[in-house]
Amino acid sequence: MQIMCLNGWGGKLHKDLLPYLQSAAPDILCLQEVVHSPASEQDWLTYRDGDHILPQRANFFRDVCAALPDHIATFCPAAQGVLWDGDQSVPSQWGLATFVHKSVPIVGQTQGFVHKTYSPDGFGEHPRSRSAHGVRVYEDKRRRYISVTHMHGLRDLRGKMDTPERTQQAKRLLDLSRHMADPTDLTVICGDFNVEPDSETLGILAKAGFCELVTTHGFTGTRSTHYKKPGQFADYLLINDLDAVKGFDVVHDPEVSDHCPLVLSL
Repeated sequence: MQIMCLNGWGGKLHKDLLPYLQSAAPDILCLQEVVHSPASEQDWLTYRDGDHILPQRANFFRDVCAALPDHIATFCPAAQGVLWDGDQSVPSQWGLATFVHKSVPIVGQTQGFVHKTYSPDGFGEHPRSRSAHGVRVYEDKRRRYISVTHMHGLRDLRGKMDTPERTQQAKRLLDLSRHMADPTDLTVICGDFNVEPDSETLGILAKAGFCELVTTHGFTGTRSTHYKKPGQFADYLLINDLDAVKGFDVVHDPEVSDHCPLVLSL
């Protein structure tokens, strides 16, 4: 079984990303920064937050669904705000999504918030609402249950330091995983955590019995060359049983986002 975790950057590099996803076709895809604008038929809209202006695929969720037609898709919005079509405002939902190949039975799910709650009237002030989603599946080949939960961690304008809010979100993420998973499950927790490798977030998960694979496999970052700021770590994947790991990679080529895909083979 293959599990992929990726921050999709709102589909900015969709011409490279969609063929990559079609080719890789992971059994489970955990995708963050997903845009869903059902009121618009435009291909592109614009996100504006002060000086931060970013093109967004208006219906990135629909794009990925079309690229993975054999997957069951779940979209989990964190907020509904405004994107722009020129001077015209367009309501748009923003969050994360999980895609599971239809051959893999989904026997449980969890969805919740690790910071604040759903914001229907705008994306809000930073740090903004953050959601998490998990699936519990059954792998027939090895006759085992696998639980996978992911989140998009808080973006703090001051940086990636430990904060009380990040401590609380780590505890909530762990609680969501535990609520869904049986203690005997092979369990994965992943996402764009927006923290450094020595963070309290990863410490909390380590104390709960999870091993972080990015740094323990010697990777020096999870960002592509499209990311120009200092600090190359953001994304992490953790597992509660190292013996189950067949392979793990941080994919730098092709570049499909300003983040690199994390790919776990079990």
